Amino acid sequence: MKIFSLTLLLAASLFSQAPAPANSWRIDPLHSQANFTVRHMMISTVRGTFGGVRGTIIYDAKNPAASTVEATIDCTTLNTGEPKRDNDLKGEEFFDVKKYPVMKFKSKSVQVISKGNMKVTGDLTINAITKQVVLTLDGPTDEIKDTNNRIKVGVTATTQISRKEYGILYNPVMETGGVAVSDEVKITLDIELIKN
Repeated sequence: MKIFSLTLLLAASLFSQAPAPANSWRIDPLHSQANFTVRHMMISTVRGTFGGVRGTIIYDAKNPAASTVEATIDCTTLNTGEPKRDNDLKGEEFFDVKKYPVMKFKSKSVQVISKGNMKVTGDLTINAITKQVVLTLDGPTDEIKDTNNRIKVGVTATTQISRKEYGILYNPVMETGGVAVSDEVKITLDIELIKN
């Protein structure tokens, strides 16, 4: 009886550890980042990056429209090159990283525009607020093997969001009538994928 029970447990364990689908890819966080730009006082552009990009993509080159994306970005990695500004952006008026340490994206549909060009519609969650966005994709590239014999592809995605829609309302008005920080934020994702 004990041997039979042990066999059942072993079988259940094997089934619970099913291999990833053949068309499954994971984001390489060491070679991926999210970049953003925002206008400052309407006269200059501030650029910043987030590291800690992780996630899983189901992608089959023969049927790209069936692709799916689930990804997270570590908001605590925010870096604009100016420590004081970075601390402000991580604070309650902006990303409030103590409460919301990650932003999330989950795709809903994929539209193939042409070879190497797609649009991915999905839900982006920042500060616990979820809005639909459309990512314009350039890629994926052709597959290559790295020095560790892993199969990789690269992809670049761009979009633009309204920060106010995500509850980031900081908006002091200047004497000239303009605002200190624009509402529109441009986002570029440079992603490297490893085949599972």
